[in-house]
Amino acid sequence: MRMFRKRLIPEECVELKEDRVLYQDSDRIVTQWKTLKPREDFSYGYSCYYLKEGYKISKFIQENGTLKCWYCDIIAAEWKEFEKSWIFTDLLADVVIKEDGVIQILDLDELAKAFEEELLTKKELTRALYCLNRLLCTMENGEFEQQKAWIEELIGREPCMI
Repeated sequence: MRMFRKRLIPEECVELKEDRVLYQDSDRIVTQWKTLKPREDFSYGYSCYYLKEGYKISKFIQENGTLKCWYCDIIAAEWKEFEKSWIFTDLLADVVIKEDGVIQILDLDELAKAFEEELLTKKELTRALYCLNRLLCTMENGEFEQQKAWIEELIGREPCMI
């Protein structure tokens, strides 16, 4: 199985060749990864793609092994059977949960710009907003903490191959 990250702004599609799949079922894929390009603020992490819900929850880890933040992307997940590959399209809206618990919603301006520039259809824009709302509701009702705990438990059992 191959995985690709597709961005609309800037337009690019990158194979996630180095990502290691730790877990997969019909609803979720959990990966361990290093940053594609060197960064000072974090160097590796773990991501859980919620395929049906339309979002990805990532745990960003600093070089010293401490938590940088939890970062959530709104995504569209498309399975290409013939190529045996996933294409994860970044639908631009993001939610960051900082270590102190502060929640930031990011890049709604980019979401609007992508729609204005016809990089997204009305259907895709609407789906992105519904997925963002679903994610924010999980944070409000406590389900997000359960999702984080499940990810933590899973990665705690896996040997770190970074």
